[in-house]
Amino acid sequence: MDRHARFWNRIAPRYSRAAIGNQEAYQKKLEMTRACFSEESAVLEVGCGTGSTALLHAPHVREVLATDFAEGMIDIARERAAQAGIDNVRFEVASLESLADRDERFDVVLALNVLHLVVDLDAALASIVSLLKPGGALVASTACIGDSMPFMRFVLPPAQWLGLVPHVAIFGEKQLNAAFERAGLTVEARYQPDAGRAPAVFHIARLTD
Repeated sequence: MDRHARFWNRIAPRYSRAAIGNQEAYQKKLEMTRACFSEESAVLEVGCGTGSTALLHAPHVREVLATDFAEGMIDIARERAAQAGIDNVRFEVASLESLADRDERFDVVLALNVLHLVVDLDAALASIVSLLKPGGALVASTACIGDSMPFMRFVLPPAQWLGLVPHVAIFGEKQLNAAFERAGLTVEARYQPDAGRAPAVFHIARLTD
């Protein structure tokens, strides 16, 4: 197990108890995401954490494969699914790289609070594109720290070295959009609650035919 997985395993119980900070914005993002779904949609969520969002989307699609590389997160997610009686969500321990080696393809891929945590953004997006069906959509919420908190490039490295925080990449929305374009994705919707105060930007990007 690498140090990134160890970090997320360690905080999984606390993570599962954390409240959503902006409930109105969360509901808005759920609605925007569901506009991409049909009753027959096959959905993949990468970095699903403890499964809350995957379980909320389950009634609106045919099936969800929800994955995380931290086993502690997936254990909690499976417990939640069992308690809720939801049977069209599969929770699996898997990395994005291992998923890209499969033959499965999806109508929608969710990468919520994920892309700023990967080491290689272009490689991650290439893996996601390889998992999408033609015309499929990527739904991503990404902390574009380079736009609102550039000072974090000095704060994060020592905290990461001490194991206090995970790897966090520092880039702006312009760089993220360029990465989408390189991957063959076209942004068709954007939403940024608390613009100027919080770095998270929500995008829906469609795979260019």
